[in-house]
Amino acid sequence: MKEKLTAKTAENAGPGMHGDGDGLWLRVVTEERRNWLFRYQRQGKGREMGLGPFPAVSLAEARDKADAARKLLANGADPLEQRREEKAAKQTAKARATSFAEACDAYIASNEAAWRNPKHRYQWRATLDYACKTIGPMAVGAIETEHVLQVLQPIWTTKPETASRLRGRIELVLSYATARGWRDRNVMNPALWRGHLQLVLPSKRKVRPVKHLAALPWQEAPVFMRALHEREGAGVNALMFAIFTAARSGEVRLARWDEIDLDGAVWTIPAGRMKGGKEHHVPLSKPALAILKEMAKLKDGSGLVFLGVKRDLPLSDMTLTAVLRRMGRGDLTMHGFRSTFRDWAAEATGHPNHVVEQALAHAIPSAVEAAYRRGDLFEKRKRLMNDWTAFLARSPAEVVQLKEARA
Repeated sequence: MKEKLTAKTAENAGPGMHGDGDGLWLRVVTEERRNWLFRYQRQGKGREMGLGPFPAVSLAEARDKADAARKLLANGADPLEQRREEKAAKQTAKARATSFAEACDAYIASNEAAWRNPKHRYQWRATLDYACKTIGPMAVGAIETEHVLQVLQPIWTTKPETASRLRGRIELVLSYATARGWRDRNVMNPALWRGHLQLVLPSKRKVRPVKHLAALPWQEAPVFMRALHEREGAGVNALMFAIFTAARSGEVRLARWDEIDLDGAVWTIPAGRMKGGKEHHVPLSKPALAILKEMAKLKDGSGLVFLGVKRDLPLSDMTLTAVLRRMGRGDLTMHGFRSTFRDWAAEATGHPNHVVEQALAHAIPSAVEAAYRRGDLFEKRKRLMNDWTAFLARSPAEVVQLKEARA
């Protein structure tokens, strides 16, 4: 009977195959390359399974691995196939742990080369960022219909076009995840419209269109501000201050001096005067501070920053509307200037969406996001508002006629 290997013989064995018995072999290629093998027969064919290098895998460990393989054979299983299945299962489990946010990034990275328009690339990211607020951390393989509805239902009737576009993009990301093996191929895409979500959500064609307040196109804002600067009066100053701060009309008209910190360049609006019922800190740009310093010359003891016609009474909303009408812009609304600011930030800047939303004091729709976003992003909002007022002060581009250019 051939003697079994020992640790010493395994270490000193020369090139060739050295058996330990029952299918366990040590293959020596060179002095440095020594590997354990398990040889066996399966359906009349010889098979060979590696068990690891020597001495990283000791003789005792190699025997244990060979014993485990022999037990699988005795139970009718193929050790090599078993190993491959276990490896594939681990890879699948790891892949399916990929989050929805990671899947979004991967999809965009794979497809944005075909998107020639930078605006299109930005819109894709901005749209999917909205979905990531709710389902971003979730494993993409675990997303079901209810999760998709959590994203879509809050905006389906108020912003049907945006919501429909968002649904389509979620569907594409989930299909991409399936193609990458991050989702089960046998599970239906939960963002699918036909025959699925169309049974739960009304068609966007049947949703009553939302009437938006008239807003100035952001590209026209610098020209409008130049015209506004040529006028005078408390209403004009209040309107400019509202535009510079992107605040609501009521917040501006009822502003009080004890809310203003001129030295710190911050306006603290108390919770009782905020739509969301939460104190809001507004960073004040230089143009906004200049208006306040002008209004400080008119203090009358009422505590109001913008004084109405009658003592101790604030400006009326109609006063601001009257300014717009005298300018020939009765088509605009006060609240519409917040939309102008929002559109400018989305289309002409790289400022993150959540910073812009915080500047507008919009409520955070997701309780999970609200728990994580505890700060008010003041420094980032300060840079945003400085960029906004710099844009408003920009001179309109000068158009040169071709005949003049030739001359």
